[in-house]
Amino acid sequence: MMAGSSKTLMQVNIVAADHPVWHGEARSVTIPASEGEMGILADHEPVLTVIKGGSLTVVDPAGERHVFEVTDGFISFDSNKLTVAVERGRDVVRTSGTDAAAE
Repeated sequence: MMAGSSKTLMQVNIVAADHPVWHGEARSVTIPASEGEMGILADHEPVLTVIKGGSLTVVDPAGERHVFEVTDGFISFDSNKLTVAVERGRDVVRTSGTDAAAE
Protein backbone atom coordinates (compact mmCIF):
# COMPACT_ATOMS: atom_id res chain seq x y z
CA MET A 1 0.00 0.00 0.00
CA MET A 2 1.13 3.52 -0.71
CA ALA A 3 1.07 5.65 2.39
CA GLY A 4 -0.76 8.92 1.58
CA SER A 5 -3.04 7.69 -1.18
CA SER A 6 -4.42 4.57 0.49
CA LYS A 7 -6.71 6.38 2.93
CA THR A 8 -10.37 5.77 2.29
CA LEU A 9 -12.38 8.93 1.71
CA MET A 10 -16.09 9.58 1.69
CA GLN A 11 -18.23 11.64 -0.65
CA VAL A 12 -20.07 14.46 1.16
CA ASN A 13 -23.04 16.42 -0.11
CA ILE A 14 -24.49 19.20 2.07
CA VAL A 15 -27.75 20.67 0.80
CA ALA A 16 -30.11 23.31 2.14
CA ALA A 17 -33.76 23.54 1.16
CA ASP A 18 -33.07 26.17 -1.50
CA HIS A 19 -29.44 25.62 -2.58
CA PRO A 20 -26.43 23.28 -2.46
CA VAL A 21 -24.05 24.25 0.35
CA TRP A 22 -20.93 22.12 -0.31
CA HIS A 23 -19.89 18.84 -1.89
CA GLY A 24 -16.63 16.97 -2.23
CA GLU A 25 -14.43 14.33 -0.66
CA ALA A 26 -13.66 14.26 3.05
CA ARG A 27 -11.56 12.38 5.57
CA SER A 28 -14.01 13.09 8.40
CA VAL A 29 -17.17 15.01 9.24
CA THR A 30 -18.39 16.13 12.66
CA ILE A 31 -22.13 16.77 12.87
CA PRO A 32 -24.35 18.38 15.52
CA ALA A 33 -26.45 15.25 16.19
CA SER A 34 -29.57 15.58 18.31
CA GLU A 35 -27.81 13.87 21.24
CA GLY A 36 -24.41 15.58 20.91
CA GLU A 37 -21.58 15.86 18.40
CA MET A 38 -21.01 12.81 16.23
CA GLY A 39 -17.89 12.09 14.19
CA ILE A 40 -18.12 10.13 10.96
CA LEU A 41 -15.13 8.57 9.19
CA ALA A 42 -15.00 6.61 5.96
CA ASP A 43 -16.25 3.02 6.32
CA HIS A 44 -18.54 4.02 9.21
CA GLU A 45 -21.54 1.75 9.64
CA PRO A 46 -24.68 2.99 7.84
CA VAL A 47 -26.53 5.63 9.83
CA LEU A 48 -29.59 7.84 9.50
CA THR A 49 -30.00 10.45 12.22
CA VAL A 50 -31.54 13.80 13.04
CA ILE A 51 -29.26 16.80 13.47
CA LYS A 52 -29.90 20.04 15.32
CA GLY A 53 -28.76 23.54 14.55
CA GLY A 54 -25.06 24.12 15.09
CA SER A 55 -21.66 23.76 13.47
CA LEU A 56 -20.84 20.99 11.03
CA THR A 57 -17.15 20.45 10.29
CA VAL A 58 -15.71 18.72 7.22
CA VAL A 59 -12.01 17.81 7.02
CA ASP A 60 -11.05 17.46 3.35
CA PRO A 61 -8.28 15.19 1.97
CA ALA A 62 -5.69 17.98 2.33
CA GLY A 63 -6.53 18.45 6.02
CA GLU A 64 -8.38 21.71 5.43
CA ARG A 65 -11.33 22.28 7.76
CA HIS A 66 -14.61 23.60 6.35
CA VAL A 67 -17.07 24.78 9.01
CA PHE A 68 -20.74 25.32 8.23
CA GLU A 69 -23.54 26.73 10.36
CA VAL A 70 -26.59 24.53 9.79
CA THR A 71 -30.17 24.37 11.01
CA ASP A 72 -32.20 21.30 11.90
CA GLY A 73 -32.20 18.46 9.39
CA PHE A 74 -30.89 14.94 8.98
CA ILE A 75 -27.90 12.98 7.73
CA SER A 76 -27.71 9.72 5.86
CA PHE A 77 -24.47 7.75 5.57
CA ASP A 78 -24.02 4.53 3.61
CA SER A 79 -21.28 3.09 1.37
CA ASN A 80 -18.96 6.07 2.05
CA LYS A 81 -21.58 8.60 0.88
CA LEU A 82 -22.77 11.18 3.39
CA THR A 83 -25.79 13.33 2.62
CA VAL A 84 -26.63 16.23 4.94
CA ALA A 85 -30.05 17.82 4.35
CA VAL A 86 -30.84 20.97 6.32
CA GLU A 87 -33.34 23.80 6.14
CA ARG A 88 -30.54 26.38 5.95
CA GLY A 89 -26.77 26.17 5.85
CA ARG A 90 -23.85 28.49 5.16
CA ASP A 91 -20.09 28.29 4.89
CA VAL A 92 -18.62 29.99 7.94
CA VAL A 93 -14.86 29.48 7.88
CA ARG A 94 -12.20 27.45 6.11
CA THR A 95 -8.87 26.79 7.82
CA SER A 96 -5.94 24.47 7.32
CA GLY A 97 -5.38 21.92 10.07
CA THR A 98 -2.42 23.84 11.52
CA ASP A 99 -4.13 27.25 11.50
CA ALA A 100 -7.39 26.14 13.13
CA ALA A 101 -6.34 27.15 16.66
CA ALA A 102 -4.68 30.42 15.63
CA GLU A 103 -7.78 32.58 16.08
